[in-house]
Order: sequence, then structure tokens, then C-alpha cells
Amino acid sequence: MVSYGNKTARIVAMTVLNQFDPKRNYAGLILNKLLPQTGEKQRATDLVFGTIRNRAAIDMVLSKLADCPVERIPAKLLNIIRIGAYELIYSPATGEYAVVNEAVENAKAVAGKKQTGFVNAVLRQISRHITNRQIALSEADIKKSLPQTPSSGCEFDVCLLPEQRTYPADYFSSAFSLPKWLVAGWLAEFGAELTEKICFASNRRPGIYVRPNTLKTTISRLAEKFRQADIDFEIVTDESILKIKSPRAVVELAGFAEGLFSVQDITASQAVKALEPCAGWTILDLCAAPGTKTTQLAEWTADKAKIIATDFDSRRLEKVKENISRLGVDSVSIVAYENLQAVASEIGPFDAVLLDVPCSNTGVLAKRPEARYRITARTIQKLTKIQSKLLETAATMIKPQGKICYSTCSIEAGENSRLVKNFLQKNRSFKLESELLTLPLAESFDHDGGYAAILVRK
Repeated sequence: MVSYGNKTARIVAMTVLNQFDPKRNYAGLILNKLLPQTGEKQRATDLVFGTIRNRAAIDMVLSKLADCPVERIPAKLLNIIRIGAYELIYSPATGEYAVVNEAVENAKAVAGKKQTGFVNAVLRQISRHITNRQIALSEADIKKSLPQTPSSGCEFDVCLLPEQRTYPADYFSSAFSLPKWLVAGWLAEFGAELTEKICFASNRRPGIYVRPNTLKTTISRLAEKFRQADIDFEIVTDESILKIKSPRAVVELAGFAEGLFSVQDITASQAVKALEPCAGWTILDLCAAPGTKTTQLAEWTADKAKIIATDFDSRRLEKVKENISRLGVDSVSIVAYENLQAVASEIGPFDAVLLDVPCSNTGVLAKRPEARYRITARTIQKLTKIQSKLLETAATMIKPQGKICYSTCSIEAGENSRLVKNFLQKNRSFKLESELLTLPLAESFDHDGGYAAILVRK
């Protein structure tokens, strides 16, 4: 029996995936509770999220190459096999023997010795069909290769995927474990070349970016602190953000406990920058949790604005409290959603409203891989009704010349530009100052996708 704190990454990943249902819960919440049980936190995280991101492709491989559809695999063994297949296909640096051997040992531990032969046979069958665990895509047979990165893939000896040019939606859907209807929409909106980049970005291992807390430090001082702590990083040009390259948990990074930085993606940081809030403004953050943009508002205004933060989910407001406390922010007041109208009547109208609405998450599928298994066209229709209602609510709270920053982590026009256009047609007292759609990217300084529009009351 493995002692507490010494479980392998594969055991932790198996436990998480056994408890995980993409339509019912979130793997990250389960994983966070189990990570203290392993000394391989980074690897366990990669195994969990990598397997979820590529689950449909992995299941296709099991069915086609191992002649073993997932519905025929005993529940106790399914995620052991999925993790093993993920490593064989998407983690070429990990030795094949280690992958198969530990999968067999884990099967023995959870299902008994009789099942080890089955697990060994399935993974060996997959391995036998792999001709190159990491081949340059420029040299590979695309129909026989599952993409790993924009430049590499795992090549098999049989065709797994449809012809890309003839059936692009089928190809991208199968290769990247994404809903066909969603990919078809991207193809219609952005074309094949950009859709391919979106797909790679949706399946990437996301980089970790940190925003210096300018109330306490500068980017140069934070960079020096990281150097002294032997934390490898890069400075993102023109963004005042650092990309962390050291494989460490964020809470273990130098300066985290002191509140010297927040974790924030490059794209997510653009909304507050577009708003350009000023010291002395009264600002409402209407969907504030977990507080990353709330604290960015405070930092941008030198902690000299009056910021009201609320969220419909009262439990998630606790995260806002934790963040403003850790970062030493004084200008934010947290208000329960049910008390918002009373507070707004007393303080308002506001100079600005930040409205980071609930959305489909199609711009952040790498970080929220569950979304690909939950999102439907009907879901987006329901979301747009909520988004429109929130935007109408924000409009009632803005003073003349005041600004609304409407933002999402979606790349769907129905949640973004079309919704804003419909709002402007109904609300002639507002005008569009600017809008920015950012598509996710896998290369260089990788980033998520998202949208931000600035609406001004005339």
C-alpha cells in the first residue's frame, strides 16, 4: 500500500478520472484535493487534463486499433488504459516500458491479477501500431497521425482520420476531440487555417502567466525575486506579464504568499486595459468571482477608485475576498448580489461597469477541457439570453459618458459581436468605442481566446 504523500502521478490521475464526469463536475476541483498525495504534482496535472482534452481521440484509438470500444472495458480499468494510451500517443518522452508496466501494476492493485493481461494486451496492441511516437507533421501522413503540437504528431501504421481537405470538420473534430458542430462553426467563421490554430491552442498544455501586483512591486523587482529563487521565466514583451517556465505549483512560487502577483492569461488581461479605468472612478464589477479582474481594476487605478464587486454565486465571492486580502487591496467592497440594487441606488450611477459574463468557454478549452463535452448549440442560446440580460442590467447603472466593458472567454460571434450589435440596436443611447476578438494560440507566448468590447453611454 502506497503511503500518503507518495502516490504516483498515474495513481492520482486514475483516482481523479474515476471520480470525474465531464457533464457533472470539474476535474480541477477533484485534482486539487488529491495533489498533496503525490510528489509528482505537475505530472499528475498533465495526465489528468491531457487525458480529458484528448479523450475522444484516445477512445477512437482503443476502438479502432485495440478492437476494444470503451463500453466493453471494465470501469475499474478504463481510465488506467486511457492514461496509458495518452502517454503512448501524447507524451513521447516517457518510455513505453514504464507506461505499460505501471498501467499493469495499477490494474493489479485495483482489479486483481486476472485483469493485468487485458490491460497489457490493449496497450501493447496500440504500441504495435505506432510507427513513430514523435514525428514532424511536415513529414507525417496526416491521416495516420494524431497531432501533439503544431509541429509534431504520433504516427500510426493505419489511417485513423478523415482526409483533411475534403472533410475538414470531421478531421478537426476527430483529431482534437472537439464537437463537430463547434468546429464547423469555426470553419465557417474563420476558415481552415485559423481553425487549425484554434484546435491546437484548445489542446495545448497552457503556459502559466503572472501579473505583477503594481501596488506592491514592479515587473523588474518581481523578475529579480524569481531569479533569486531559481524560477525560470520569460517577460512577455509589451504586456508587463511574466511567463513561468519552471514546473512548480503557483502557490509555491516566491512572492505568492506576499501578494506580489496574480495568475492571469495574456488575453484575460486585455479587458481592463481596454477599459482604462481611472483613479477616482466608481466602478462596478458585476460578475467578479474569482476576483482576478477585480484586483486588476484596483491595481490599474492605484487602489484609488471605489470598486464594488458582486457575483450571483455567493460562494465564489469568497475567492474575491481571499484575493483582495492576499494582494493588499483596499479599494474593493464586496456586496452580495441581492443587495446590489440598494447599493447601486446609493452610490450610482457608475463611471464604469466591468461585465465579464458567464460564457461557453470556447476560448479557454485548454484550461477548461470539460467544456468540450458539455457545450451544445442550445447551451450557447441559453447563455446569450443570460448575457443579454446582464448587459441590459449594466446599462441601467451607467452615468452619461460612462463605460461598460463587456467581456467573455468565448470566441463565438453569438456571444460576442452579434450580441453587442443587437444591444446597440435596442439601446441607441450607447455607442461602440472598441472591440477586440482574440483567438487562442498554441505557439510562442501561448494564450487563450476571448472578446472585449467597450460601450459608452452618450
